[in-house]
Amino acid sequence: MAKRDLHKVLFPKQLRMLSDFGEDLLLALKRRGLTKQMICERTGFDHKTVNKVFAGDPGVAIGTYLKIMAVLGMDEHFAKMAAHDEVGIKLQDIKLLAAKT
Repeated sequence: MAKRDLHKVLFPKQLRMLSDFGEDLLLALKRRGLTKQMICERTGFDHKTVNKVFAGDPGVAIGTYLKIMAVLGMDEHFAKMAAHDEVGIKLQDIKLLAAKT
C-alpha cells in the first residue's frame, strides 16, 4: 500500500487554516524582534523545520508547533484552543435538558 501524502488528507480549508496559522506565528516572531535563526537556536530545530512551521506545513508534528509557540510566549493560547468547545457544550446541554423531562 502506498504511503499517503499528508497534503492529500487535509481539505483545502484546513490547508488554508494551517497556512494562516504559520503566517500568524511568523508575524508574532517579527513583532517580538526575533529571527528564525534565534528560533532554531532556542528550540533545537533545524532551519528547514522552522521554515515549514511558518509555512503551515501539515507534515510538521504538533509538538513542533507548540515548542515554537512556547518560545514566542504563546503556548497558553494552545491550551485554550480545545477548551473552548461550543459544539460539545451545546450537545451536553441538549442531553441535560432531555434528561430533566
